[in-house]
Parts: sequence; C-alpha cells; structure tokens
Amino acid sequence: MPKNSSEDDLRKDLTEMQFYVTQNHGTEPPFTGHLLHNKRDGVYHCLVCDAALFNSQTKYDSGCGWPSFFEPVSEDAIRYINDNSHGMQRIEIRCGKCDAHLGHVFPDGPQPTGERYCVNSASLSFTDDEDGTRTHG
Repeated sequence: MPKNSSEDDLRKDLTEMQFYVTQNHGTEPPFTGHLLHNKRDGVYHCLVCDAALFNSQTKYDSGCGWPSFFEPVSEDAIRYINDNSHGMQRIEIRCGKCDAHLGHVFPDGPQPTGERYCVNSASLSFTDDEDGTRTHG
C-alpha cells in the first residue's frame, strides 16, 4: 500500500486488528500474532507500505509474547517516538517510511545491541527467502 493511502483504503486493505495496531497505536494481545513463532529465513516488512524493517537473523525469542528483534535492517528503517502513555516511559517504534505504529523498543535485549524491538505481528508481513512466499501478521 502506498504511503499516502487514504484511511478508507487502509480500512479496506487491513483487518480490524492490523488497522488498530498500525493506525491507532494499538497492541495485539500477547502470544496471538501469526509471526511470533516464525523461524524461516527472510525479511520482515511494514504491512502498510512494504518497507523492509528487520532481517530474520535478528529475530529471537524474548518470551514477551510478540516478535522480538535486536536491530532493524537500517538506521532509517525505524522512527523513534517518546511514549509516556499508560503511566510508563517507553520508546514507540514506527515505520521510517510511512509512520505506521510497530511497537516499542526496550534496553533489555541481547548483544550485540542490547535492544529488544518488541513488534506487533499485525504490523508486519514476512517474505520467505527460500520461495518468496509472503505471510501477513
């Protein structure tokens, strides 16, 4: 979907949960996302604009209930926003291309970065390196 898709277009193209997460900064219930246990090699993309966000080599099982990565594909793939909602201080992560909400980043991840990018499956699509199959979260 292009960056300048209208809200009506997005509502037609996305499920209710995908729209809620990416456009309303929502969170899917933990341990429910389709890509949580994905172990295939490939690239995770923004569901809204298809920008590459994370490589499968950086995905790990953090036990938090959402797909977790220790670094994005590039510096400009992710936009960082201070989030003081819900009585917490967190850093929201958004797609660097279209500004879709992805999740949050925390300083409790593995080396080499020490970061945990906690991402909603509903904000992602995955392209399998082996056969090019596309899976939506």
